[in-house]
Amino acid sequence: MSQLAPDDGRRAMAFADPDDPSLTHLAVVGDTYTILLSGEDTDGRYALIDMLIPAGGGPPPHRHAFEEMFHVLEGAVEVTVRDVTSTARAGETVNIPANAPHAFRNPTERTIRMLCMVSPAGLERYFAEFGDRVATRTSAPPELSERERAERMQRAVASAEHYGMEILL
Repeated sequence: MSQLAPDDGRRAMAFADPDDPSLTHLAVVGDTYTILLSGEDTDGRYALIDMLIPAGGGPPPHRHAFEEMFHVLEGAVEVTVRDVTSTARAGETVNIPANAPHAFRNPTERTIRMLCMVSPAGLERYFAEFGDRVATRTSAPPELSERERAERMQRAVASAEHYGMEILL
């Protein structure tokens, strides 16, 4: 007798093409994030996000109650976890332990691309709270005034706790 739960026939295979304009593409802190698989696709188990990070881009230091993994597709990313900084290059993968203070940034002069997987899902809903919709994965983020940037950051900080996050400003 199997210890596995029965197959849930209500769930179908999910397929995502990162260049599909019908996907959710968000400009977040100057980066562009494409939601490949959301919690709705995975029964909340994980989310998968395609990230384009321009030169010097990346979020402020933060931490969250879920696991996060980066797999670098193009370029190199500096990842700081607690007080240790490492550089991950194309083909390399980094796991961020839940609750660990961390940040990442693009130290290069070119846009980098990486996949971000979080478990459980939810980060994609957080980004939708304050990110700006853009047409495609490669669309430029909108030009924001200082006031608009500050407003986005205020929304990010205000909704962080609801998603198990803390922005470490």
